[in-house]
Amino acid sequence: MLRVAVVSDTHAPRFWKKMPDAVAAQLSEVDVILHAGDVCEPHVLDELAAFAPVHVVLGNNDGPDVAAWGAPESLELDLDGVRIAMIHDSGAKEGRARRMRRLFPDADLVVFGHSHIPWDTEADGQRLFNPGSPTDKRRQARGTMGQLMIDGGRIVSLETVPVT
Repeated sequence: MLRVAVVSDTHAPRFWKKMPDAVAAQLSEVDVILHAGDVCEPHVLDELAAFAPVHVVLGNNDGPDVAAWGAPESLELDLDGVRIAMIHDSGAKEGRARRMRRLFPDADLVVFGHSHIPWDTEADGQRLFNPGSPTDKRRQARGTMGQLMIDGGRIVSLETVPVT
């Protein structure tokens, strides 16, 4: 069983001065961390990498220092047989599923951020997931992140976890 933490929109240093304790608790036993952008400062990635390997994409608020850490505009990877694509901004809600299927035709799961609004839906055999933000909840009741469990090439569970 592969345990994956999914975060986005940490927005350091404005909202992430240091890793929140509730986020650290969610990372204690993960194998991999996915960050869907708007890191803002690479020390956040260093903090996350102390728990597990990190895969990250650039957000619209990320600069060359985050890119130098290893963040491309989009990313496709295979985790235990599940094809995952990552992008920060998936565009408007309307037409999102068709757009993501065109952009990532082979992905089983597309992880994105930008809106700070948790989103979990499936369309045309592709799952779309936004973990929200653990630190900048905007109009949401709580700050959130995601927990993904993969086993034998399939998603066993994927849930949004409140952390504030």
